[in-house]
Amino acid sequence: MVRCLILLAMMGQFSFFSCHLYEYHLIKEENTWDEAQNYCRDKYTDLATVCDVTDTRRLGDLVTTPAWIGLHSILGKDNRMWHWSLTEMPGVEFDDIKSYFGGGETNPLGNIENCVEIIRNTLNDIQCSKTHEFICFDEREEPSERLQVINLTMKWTQAQKYCREHHTDLLSGLDQFKEIVNKSFSHESMWIGLFRDTWSWSNGSKSSFRNWGQGLFKDGHDKKECATVLNRLGEWGSDDCNERKPFFCYDDKVVLVTRKMTWEKALNYCRKHHHDLVSITNPQQQKWVQARAKSASTDYVWLGLRYTCTMDLWFWVNDYLVCYDNWKTPDDGKDLCDYAAAMEKNGDHKWVKKVDTDEFNFFCI
Repeated sequence: MVRCLILLAMMGQFSFFSCHLYEYHLIKEENTWDEAQNYCRDKYTDLATVCDVTDTRRLGDLVTTPAWIGLHSILGKDNRMWHWSLTEMPGVEFDDIKSYFGGGETNPLGNIENCVEIIRNTLNDIQCSKTHEFICFDEREEPSERLQVINLTMKWTQAQKYCREHHTDLLSGLDQFKEIVNKSFSHESMWIGLFRDTWSWSNGSKSSFRNWGQGLFKDGHDKKECATVLNRLGEWGSDDCNERKPFFCYDDKVVLVTRKMTWEKALNYCRKHHHDLVSITNPQQQKWVQARAKSASTDYVWLGLRYTCTMDLWFWVNDYLVCYDNWKTPDDGKDLCDYAAAMEKNGDHKWVKKVDTDEFNFFCI
């Protein structure tokens, strides 16, 4: 990040802006959740999916009264899925975490015990309304300082909000959990970012991001409910899906073009028919784009990322600097003139360096 700031200053760019790969639209007409879903799918892409804190702020700036988003509960304990609070972490299969629970099983009161504490290096699921100290993850710190014990007692959702405001998020992912274990963690009981719920996004997104308001944890195990944005803070609530409310749609701006072109021809095509080749500046945008890569007809898909020999750096066609990257392999010192970046169609969808005269599908916005 420091290098990015220095380069921005050298290039005379001091303002920060973000690239949104989707737009939100507040529809003030009041509908049930199902009616709102049909409207959004007909007029836009779908009911709004919310990926991160930035998205909650975007919605909060628009909301005037509680409005539906695309999150709804799917009743039945078999539909309760495990998630990490930090959305860029991969999904959670219970077999991956089972051995860390005492006795290898969750508690029999599992229908109400949906948040997880760490007790002397083992995991335990308990009610989210309990109060504990907690562990935050902070990506801005040096690796040895990224996991921080917070000696304040809060409910799970309050701890999550604290970590997001002051650090990055609650401890998330098995690597972070194992790091704590390797440090011979000895605290009696502390929240981490592991939880489970019955909620699912209308568009099928795997996003685990939740932003429940008022310190509540919503599970929806009693009746089917649908989520709303409550207020200008972007906090969420829920209600009977048959209630009539305004709602948020989203419009997906990412277009996968399945024609095969060189990088420069792809750039010209996007600028003529859309706006530009796509830029990816954070993990959430990476996930948003890679979900479409699987439909490509070529093994790689061009991105709007090009190498400049003059400045000896990679840059996005919209002038963003590369402060986030997802390279498959690091630079090896070879001459990268006439190279551009493409995303793998399959696997982990890493970025690869390709000669710009190769012909691939490409992403426009």
